[in-house]
Amino acid sequence: MAKPSPSGRPVFFGLSARLLLLTIAFVMVAELLIYAPSISRFRKSYLEEAVSQAHLAALALEATSDATLGPDLKDELLFHAGAHAIVLKRPDRRVLMLSKDMPPRIDLTVDLTEMSPVRWLGGAFSTLIERHNRVLRVVGDLPRDPAVMVEAVIDETPLRQAMYDYSVRILALSIVISLITAGAVYFSLQWLLVRPMRRITGSMARFQEDPEDEMRIIVPAARADEMGVAERQLAVMQRDVRAALVQKERLATLGAAVAKINHDLRNSLATAMLVHDRLADIDDPEVQKVTPRLFNAIDAAVNLCRQTLNYVGDGVVKGERAAVELRGLALDVEEALHMAAEGDPRQQGVFDLAWKNDIEPALTVEGDRRQLVRLIENLARNAGEAGAKTLTLTAGQTGGRIILAVADDGPGLPPRAKERLFQPFVGSARAGGTGLGLVIVRDIAKAHGGEVTLVKSDATGAIFHIDLPAWA
Repeated sequence: MAKPSPSGRPVFFGLSARLLLLTIAFVMVAELLIYAPSISRFRKSYLEEAVSQAHLAALALEATSDATLGPDLKDELLFHAGAHAIVLKRPDRRVLMLSKDMPPRIDLTVDLTEMSPVRWLGGAFSTLIERHNRVLRVVGDLPRDPAVMVEAVIDETPLRQAMYDYSVRILALSIVISLITAGAVYFSLQWLLVRPMRRITGSMARFQEDPEDEMRIIVPAARADEMGVAERQLAVMQRDVRAALVQKERLATLGAAVAKINHDLRNSLATAMLVHDRLADIDDPEVQKVTPRLFNAIDAAVNLCRQTLNYVGDGVVKGERAAVELRGLALDVEEALHMAAEGDPRQQGVFDLAWKNDIEPALTVEGDRRQLVRLIENLARNAGEAGAKTLTLTAGQTGGRIILAVADDGPGLPPRAKERLFQPFVGSARAGGTGLGLVIVRDIAKAHGGEVTLVKSDATGAIFHIDLPAWA
């Protein structure tokens, strides 16, 4: 059974195995491209050698005193020349030097003086694929005496067999070269690429099992190439992820503790409010003087508890998505806030806020209605508490997104609040505020795949754009 890699797949399908196979394949392709001209050159050399052997046999005949040979010697010369017949062509005459009694019929003439590289290449493969013996008449000149032409009539089968033997040697050599090259490339890539990649992927897999374990963070190698950079960047990312997870765990623990403290504190503040109501009925001037300050202090504490509990205890999660008609939603929020503010002096700013709803009735968003109510409610409360008198709501659709614009005519956000707009407990625009209202608005928008953007903030007011998905 194949040994699995860190990714769970067998090593045979790994990067190193595929690199090895590709290297062998490419080397074999290169050898094939080399083989074609090589086998063509081999055939040419073989035929040139046949012409030379035929010329030597003709010279042996000319060396005799009467230029005649006995039958046995003639057959021996033809045998060693590998020919059926030999002809010399001089400028003044053409002489049949040697020939068997019944020479075979010639199937193909090969003129070595008129062959081009393309014809040599085609002739070589024609010889290789031929299944029957053909009789060739090979015509060539002598390198030292171009005026003399030699013709040799030979069989093609010995040539084909020699080409087969040469091909086998070339194949064996190609396999050896490809294996050596592939091995060298393989081990080079193993050292330069595959091993570092396995180290990186192994570190990622181990880190995924327990991201909070500092011992699972990769220790970068002292390499200056891209792999070294990748390992160092991975180490930085793993440290950041670990720090974020540790911080998240601490914040979760702190949030649970704050929620419990908040609950007890709200009970204590409720008792303090009852005491305040009793003190408000006393006619003592000194008591009447300190009672409003006590009320404001208790009110600020209650408001802080409410917003903190909403942020820490409730959180923003993706609820059930449905079609929500935006104009009607805004009207419901307006009515609910005015009803809650009636007779409650602590919400007088929200009560006095005039709503101008210019949202077209046809605009429908996809989202959780409860969360979208909180989104508009928090923006409205922030505007009213900041001193705005009018809240204007408009919306427009672009493609599959709806941009809700919430504008007020308040004093705008101070520079410090704009710098820390979405930071809890530090991004408030007013004294005593928590800054959690806009943080919750942003979290709701992100839960819907959108974002909140402060488009304008000056002395004439502030405008927020909320990106929400349109109902398909």
